[in-house]
Amino acid sequence: MQNHSLGKTGPLVSALGLGCMGMSGMYGPSDRRESIATIHAALEAGITLLDTGDFYGMGHNEMLIGEALRGGKRDGALISVKFGALRDPAGGWIGFDARPAAVKTFVCYTLQRLGVTHIDIYRPARLDPAVPIEETVGAIADLVKAGYVRHIGLSEVGAETIRRAAAVHPICDLQIEYSLISRGVEDAILPTCRALGIGITAYGVLSRGLISGHWRKDAAQQGDFRAHSPRFQAGNVDRNLVLVEALRAIAAAKQVSVAQVAIAWVVAQGVDIVPLVGARRRDQLTEALGAMDVSLTQADLAAIEQAVPKGAAAGERYAAAQMAQLDSERG
Repeated sequence: MQNHSLGKTGPLVSALGLGCMGMSGMYGPSDRRESIATIHAALEAGITLLDTGDFYGMGHNEMLIGEALRGGKRDGALISVKFGALRDPAGGWIGFDARPAAVKTFVCYTLQRLGVTHIDIYRPARLDPAVPIEETVGAIADLVKAGYVRHIGLSEVGAETIRRAAAVHPICDLQIEYSLISRGVEDAILPTCRALGIGITAYGVLSRGLISGHWRKDAAQQGDFRAHSPRFQAGNVDRNLVLVEALRAIAAAKQVSVAQVAIAWVVAQGVDIVPLVGARRRDQLTEALGAMDVSLTQADLAAIEQAVPKGAAAGERYAAAQMAQLDSERG
């Protein structure tokens, strides 16, 4: 496993990260034992970056990672945590809170659930429209000075917000959706990050399984948010799966899987981009790791571009209410 600096001020991280959200029910039921085994397998394979959010499973995901890292495994892991999303007892989403007092409260609970003394990268999950980003970043900077946080990251914010945040404290990375069918980051956000020396941790590289080559229509289970995601809806999903079949032909010619081509495409966009794969099982992790051995030539990249042109996806990446909360969609 290769390692890269996460931005000009960030830590050295593995070239592939493990996104742990799906281990806490967002995609339907998951198996706790298999989830922990998958985290262990990732660490053994050289993956160091584990990504979570304090609102994944209302704390379940952090406790799961904490359990997986017991017995001396913490030293081999870099933990990235998103905070600020508010949920109700039924699991509903009820807004965001990134006030300085809230930041310092959230971090206390995260440290306890993870069973650690510090968080490697801490980031607001979304921009709180009621709180200037300077105040939120300033509060995290206080936690850096106190030793509870090592690095500050951002998530799903636009170019202007990135510049304002970086003026307060060095930002190591921006976490944002980036895949063959989610390429809005390329217009203004990616150039801004590169100009400022900020890395990218790309989530959704397989578009929540849609472009993995394994997705079937109507496969979403109870409790799986893909049942309501625009790109998985009738009409849209058919058009999107046509793109997957075009990608499958390229993968077959290279004797690799569709998922491996899709991940390798993100890797090929630059060493400053670290894909996060949301593997919940060891077989999914093994397939994702195989993508790191896939070399895409210029001819391959041109063929992929022709098969899945920018903007070809049918449907938005989130429902309208969630899209409205994304500062990254405003430029």
